[in-house]
Amino acid sequence: MGEWSLLSEMLDKVQLHSTLLGKVWMSVLFIFRIFILAAGVDQIWGDEQANMDCNTKSPGCKNACYDASFPISHTRFWVLQILIVSTPTLIYLGHVLLVIRKENKLRRRLEQKDALNGVIKSPKYSDEHGKVHLKGALLVSYMLQLLFKILLEVAFIVGQYFIYDFILMPDKITFEGGSCQTHTNCFISRPTEKSVFIIFMLAMAVLSVILNIAEMFQLTISKIQEKRRRRSALILKQ
Repeated sequence: MGEWSLLSEMLDKVQLHSTLLGKVWMSVLFIFRIFILAAGVDQIWGDEQANMDCNTKSPGCKNACYDASFPISHTRFWVLQILIVSTPTLIYLGHVLLVIRKENKLRRRLEQKDALNGVIKSPKYSDEHGKVHLKGALLVSYMLQLLFKILLEVAFIVGQYFIYDFILMPDKITFEGGSCQTHTNCFISRPTEKSVFIIFMLAMAVLSVILNIAEMFQLTISKIQEKRRRRSALILKQ
């Protein structure tokens, strides 16, 4: 898990500035994707190419068969997926930290306002404890990162099918051409275990999409209700 520590620390900071569903998405990412990938997948996959057993010993045939069937290893594909899907969240974190920094400077100026002329705006997005409120530009930033995460997850789900042309791991691959001078069958080790992991990682990607869509709806509905409450309060005052 050492190689994931930096990403985990950064995403952990995002939890402070996320909704409840955002925290659930983070838990799914940590426990069911990063942890499972780091702890179990490498043991099952190992060196896929070395573990393949082909019915020919022609030099380079196994390499050609593997390269044609697996342009990128499943494990590397999932690592790439996690990193890219996490990127919009990290960009949002950068925006939050920038806003908090600006508003902390604004607070320091407010403390010295007696020595200053003119009116200083009060902080809009954060409180003195660094807790941000999702509204205005921050709300737009949060919604955009949710939208991009949905699009990226869907792209990887679809891309996985088109790259490998199968969902369940086959027990053998048939190949002819290149370094393989004859019709060659290459047998894959542990196809059932690999199929279980493929289905599991796909299910987690689908769950990620569902959580992000649900969070967008929740935020939209809550903001609409908030506006209605403010409008009702103004009418009552009048």
